[in-house]
Amino acid sequence: MSFLKIKDLSVDYKMRKETVYAAKNVNIEVNKGEILGLVGESGSGKSTVGNAIINLIDEPGKVSGGSVMLGDLNIHTDPNNVIKYRGRKIGLIFQDPQTSLNPILTIGEQLIETIQTHLDINKDEAKNRAINLLKEVGIRDAENRFDNYPHQFSGGMRQRVVISLSLCCEPELLIADEPTTALDVSIQSQILDLIKKLTKERNLAVILITHDMGVIAETADRVAVMRSGNVVEIGITKDILTKPRETYTKSLVSSVPPTNKKISRFVIIEKENNDNKENNLKILNRWTKKEIIKQDLIQVKDLSKSFDDNFFTESIKNSVMAVNGVSFKVKEGESFGLVGESGSGKSTIAKMIVNLFKPSSGEIFFDNVCITKIKKNSEMMKFRKQIQMIFQDPYSSLNGRLKVRDIVSEPIKLHNPLISKNDLDSYVFDLLESVELTQNSADRYPHEFSGGQRQRISIARALATQPRLLVCDEPTSALDVSIQAQILNLLKDLQEQLNLTILFISHDLPVVRQMCDRIGVLRDGKLCEVSNTEDLFLNPQHDYTKELLHLMPKIESIYN
Repeated sequence: MSFLKIKDLSVDYKMRKETVYAAKNVNIEVNKGEILGLVGESGSGKSTVGNAIINLIDEPGKVSGGSVMLGDLNIHTDPNNVIKYRGRKIGLIFQDPQTSLNPILTIGEQLIETIQTHLDINKDEAKNRAINLLKEVGIRDAENRFDNYPHQFSGGMRQRVVISLSLCCEPELLIADEPTTALDVSIQSQILDLIKKLTKERNLAVILITHDMGVIAETADRVAVMRSGNVVEIGITKDILTKPRETYTKSLVSSVPPTNKKISRFVIIEKENNDNKENNLKILNRWTKKEIIKQDLIQVKDLSKSFDDNFFTESIKNSVMAVNGVSFKVKEGESFGLVGESGSGKSTIAKMIVNLFKPSSGEIFFDNVCITKIKKNSEMMKFRKQIQMIFQDPYSSLNGRLKVRDIVSEPIKLHNPLISKNDLDSYVFDLLESVELTQNSADRYPHEFSGGQRQRISIARALATQPRLLVCDEPTSALDVSIQAQILNLLKDLQEQLNLTILFISHDLPVVRQMCDRIGVLRDGKLCEVSNTEDLFLNPQHDYTKELLHLMPKIESIYN
């Protein structure tokens, strides 16, 4: 018998001019000891369903219909039921462990407060329960870590603390909303293994909300696919991923980067735009392309970067070595990947290459010129024009007060101040069309676009100076798989047509396999291994590389 029964659940947002239906007649059941995966793109309604179960829908939204049954109890018939069972019978794990924890309270204080809110026990009993929970979720030296603050834990450890908070009152239902999205592959694997272990040991009913199909393949027993507030397909995970019935499900599955082979292009069943190559011809006419002769465009020699950590009391400074003696080369026209966990140094290297950070030691050569020794801003501007960066978060990297026209035109005017308004507008329109946005997009603001569209704007801005090197720092990590596929296809097309050299930084190994010719693996600021992409995936040499490849979620695992 199903423990959780969601029947005809609807959630509406009444706006000034229209009503937005975030969930429409959703029907889902979850058994105890089972993990149900809830997947779909941003805006599909999957998080809305999770929030509706415990009545955490913000105004002007409301649950407008349907029922949520826990066993024989309809928890929505009485608002007190939801309050009573939230935290007691229903535990929640949110996406960002940093914002889920109170930074001014110790971990122990937060656990004790939650336990005593729901259970009639004294403080000593609550403390013992809290310490045992920390041990259960894998926090070493729990007795001493009990008095630490959230900032003293790593991202993975903070998520373990959040899981212990969700379990502290022994719930029967656990809702995990994107619990591993912000985590590296090794930490992600640990958290998913922990959720699976707790599901079986505590006989929990679990809803795992995610857009990562690899995570679903390795974790969920069944999966429900959502789109535009509707459940379009539901069934056993293996059946949904290997024999999807609905076109949308086929699109989601086909958009996932394969881990067992390299493909030339991502297949997008529903929304493949075949006109982009024609659009890019307009950019080609403007582009000053240099013939590729496979020489080294970038040379990084013994590069190091240290930061002073002023966190410690009594003004004791500790030097943190973020990058330590790294050397590699990138040939013109090549796509070179840097992979590694958070803190490995990959983003620090990128920021040194684009001159946002100054190296502590070592050299960076661009087209045989040592750019780390350039002191005059006028000389550096010549290289800034040729080296552009696409950042991870397309929203925070765009000025929300400027229209797209101004965002894209700003670098053009900086390097060509005498350009006429007509020529500038024409150039901006061509750039927008090259990234598959309409000319009308020029007069809108960033908040009026989806995440994928905002990343296209960022790419258009990066292309505006006709760069030779494009530094992509986790450019798709915040995007859904189908949008990610569109952006990666776009980057592949632009590289081919514009002779771009790409430095691609990511912790997503399947994406890097599809995008890069060669890969460098970073760990603790040091380069462990550099290899051709297929050689690295088929025959990794370093133990750390082998570990990363072993731990990455594999959608292909469902076929075994």
